[in-house]
Amino acid sequence: MRLLSRKAACNTHGQDSSYFLGWQEFEKNPYDEVHNPKGIIQMGLAENQLSFDLLESWLAKNPHAAGFKGSDGKSIFRELALFQDYHGLPAFKKALVEFMSEIRGNKVTFDPNHLVLTAGATSANETLIFCLAEPSDAILIPTPYYPGFDRDLKWRTEVEIVPIQCTSSNDFQITETALEEAYEEAHKRNLRVKGVLVTNPSNPLGTTMTRNELNLLVDFINAKGIHLISDEIYSGTVFSSPGFLGIKEFLKDRNYHDDSEVWNRVHVVYSLSKDLGLPGFRVGAIYSTNDTVVAAATKMSSFGLVSSQTQYLLSALLGDKKFTKNYISQNQKRLKQRQRKLFLGLQKAGISFLQSNAGLFCWVDMRHLLRSNTFEAEMELWKKIVSDVKLNISPGSSCHCTEPGWFRVCFANMSEETLDIAMQRLKSFVVEYSTANGCSQRSPQSSKNSRRKSLTDWVFRLSSRDREHDER
Repeated sequence: MRLLSRKAACNTHGQDSSYFLGWQEFEKNPYDEVHNPKGIIQMGLAENQLSFDLLESWLAKNPHAAGFKGSDGKSIFRELALFQDYHGLPAFKKALVEFMSEIRGNKVTFDPNHLVLTAGATSANETLIFCLAEPSDAILIPTPYYPGFDRDLKWRTEVEIVPIQCTSSNDFQITETALEEAYEEAHKRNLRVKGVLVTNPSNPLGTTMTRNELNLLVDFINAKGIHLISDEIYSGTVFSSPGFLGIKEFLKDRNYHDDSEVWNRVHVVYSLSKDLGLPGFRVGAIYSTNDTVVAAATKMSSFGLVSSQTQYLLSALLGDKKFTKNYISQNQKRLKQRQRKLFLGLQKAGISFLQSNAGLFCWVDMRHLLRSNTFEAEMELWKKIVSDVKLNISPGSSCHCTEPGWFRVCFANMSEETLDIAMQRLKSFVVEYSTANGCSQRSPQSSKNSRRKSLTDWVFRLSSRDREHDER
């Protein structure tokens, strides 16, 4: 008799992805400027550590919030420590939806009655999949996508992911052809498509979705009668033009009201992990005007609640409008400056990248360093960068990119000094590796993408040559 469940015994968690394997190598030999200066620098972690001082300053000025005291100065610790239902504290839900609106320039509002609190965006996305799909149904996701989705969306739900194949020929933007081909591929595999999930801004691209892409998506889900999940966890990290256009603003522009039929099939995921840099607080949310989805997700949220103490503290912080306004502005400014520093370092190393305007990472093009146009060559290069250069970056294949040689590089989880060291290591490696292997130290120019023509040459050296796609 089998003593363990099929779920416990199977190996479908996705932990064997190179995305997670890189983390394991880092943990064996983590960089420390004093105690281990030759260790591995973690550039595979999308954390925002640039604005902790702003949060700590607020806490110092508002000790009552961290001390769990009410406006009258009396302790409310006992009240918070006792049982709370899974609907969440009204004051926190109100503060959170107002913060979500503020990030979007107050162009739209969110109703706290349509909000479901979850233990992070991971829980929010999985909960939505449980609500929308059955085992062996399919969700379509544009590539490249966050490697954790293979775990978050599939492992417990047993729902399949079918990729919407996007390419560098148009900066990995979604096309109508790619949407239809993914839909047909699902049907060839006898999978019922229940929806599309997108991250906006994109992880790993660091770009915001265009109005044309959103048009295609909404028309597509309307034509197919399926759902759209818009994961907007990075919405507050947009620091350059074009600005952020979330699905709620877009639907408002197209005159879809909250009670319209399309809104019953559109759902937003949000979290404070990236914008506020608080992944350890485990605060996520689902926003949906579909009453059935909200009711079911609320019941499911009992398996991953946000603590009352966390909600109380953050309701006070987010309720301070002077603070949130300054924080959003300063955080975006710091992200832009740090991205510029990374770009300059990559340029000096002769490495090109996708121009991005958001997020905590950069989509880097190292195709010119590959021995061959294969994913085997990409893995060979990645292993050298992790083991020899001592930088943990994420290979594009872990993000299901269709073209070998792309990598995600994070820049907001370290000090400027550490980033300088990382770029020095990378530059030295490129020179030595290129010389030893006869690679060009400079990426070929792209002549096809009109969006790049107005940019300086060093910003984009993206290849325009065709490359065959390997089977994976």
